Amino acid sequence: MSLTLYYHPLASFCHKVLIALYENGVAFDARIIDLGAEQDRAELASMWPFCKFPVLRDSARNRDVPESSVIIEYLDRFFPGKSPLLPVDFDAALQVRLWDRIFDNYVHAPMQDIVMDHIRGAKADMGGARSSIQTAYCLLDKQLASSLWAAGANFSLADCAAAPALFYAHTLEPFPEQLGYLRAYFDRLMARPSVQRVLAEARPYFPLYPFHAAIPARFLS
Repeated sequence: MSLTLYYHPLASFCHKVLIALYENGVAFDARIIDLGAEQDRAELASMWPFCKFPVLRDSARNRDVPESSVIIEYLDRFFPGKSPLLPVDFDAALQVRLWDRIFDNYVHAPMQDIVMDHIRGAKADMGGARSSIQTAYCLLDKQLASSLWAAGANFSLADCAAAPALFYAHTLEPFPEQLGYLRAYFDRLMARPSVQRVLAEARPYFPLYPFHAAIPARFLS
């Protein structure tokens, strides 16, 4: 098979790419990487020196593609499905990329900072990270008042980014009750077959997540 994804089933940025793969039925081999295993780390570092997953290997083109957003754009270009995840129209594509960055930088990254602080036992003041997540929630709720998906009428790269970012972030910072558009959007995301498949594959690993007790019961069975 041409494509191999180097990833871990619990990792949120890996979820983002898996959703894109499942959305368009792209065939690939799965290679789970254990960052605690020296051999696995060496294998991953040989493709991407920062030793971070996901990385997509395209053996047919002899290319290793890192970074979740870049991987999804690569898939859209060389392995397109019935539903493009990046619009052809420039303005529409720009909006998709903007929301992809919002989710990665202002939800995903601060969420990971909070989790890593907990793992390290550093007990730093994470008020800034939590404030970033809450600001993104409010911005997204406003956007969704007139939009079915994060960047428009069609499911896109932005929604691939949204699903894991919001899934983990809401275990740390619950959605405010008054943000009804955001809450409805989250339910639409979680009902998406590609997202359900990713969560089902992650479920056996949920106990490894430090805040697994905050994962709602509906995602645990």
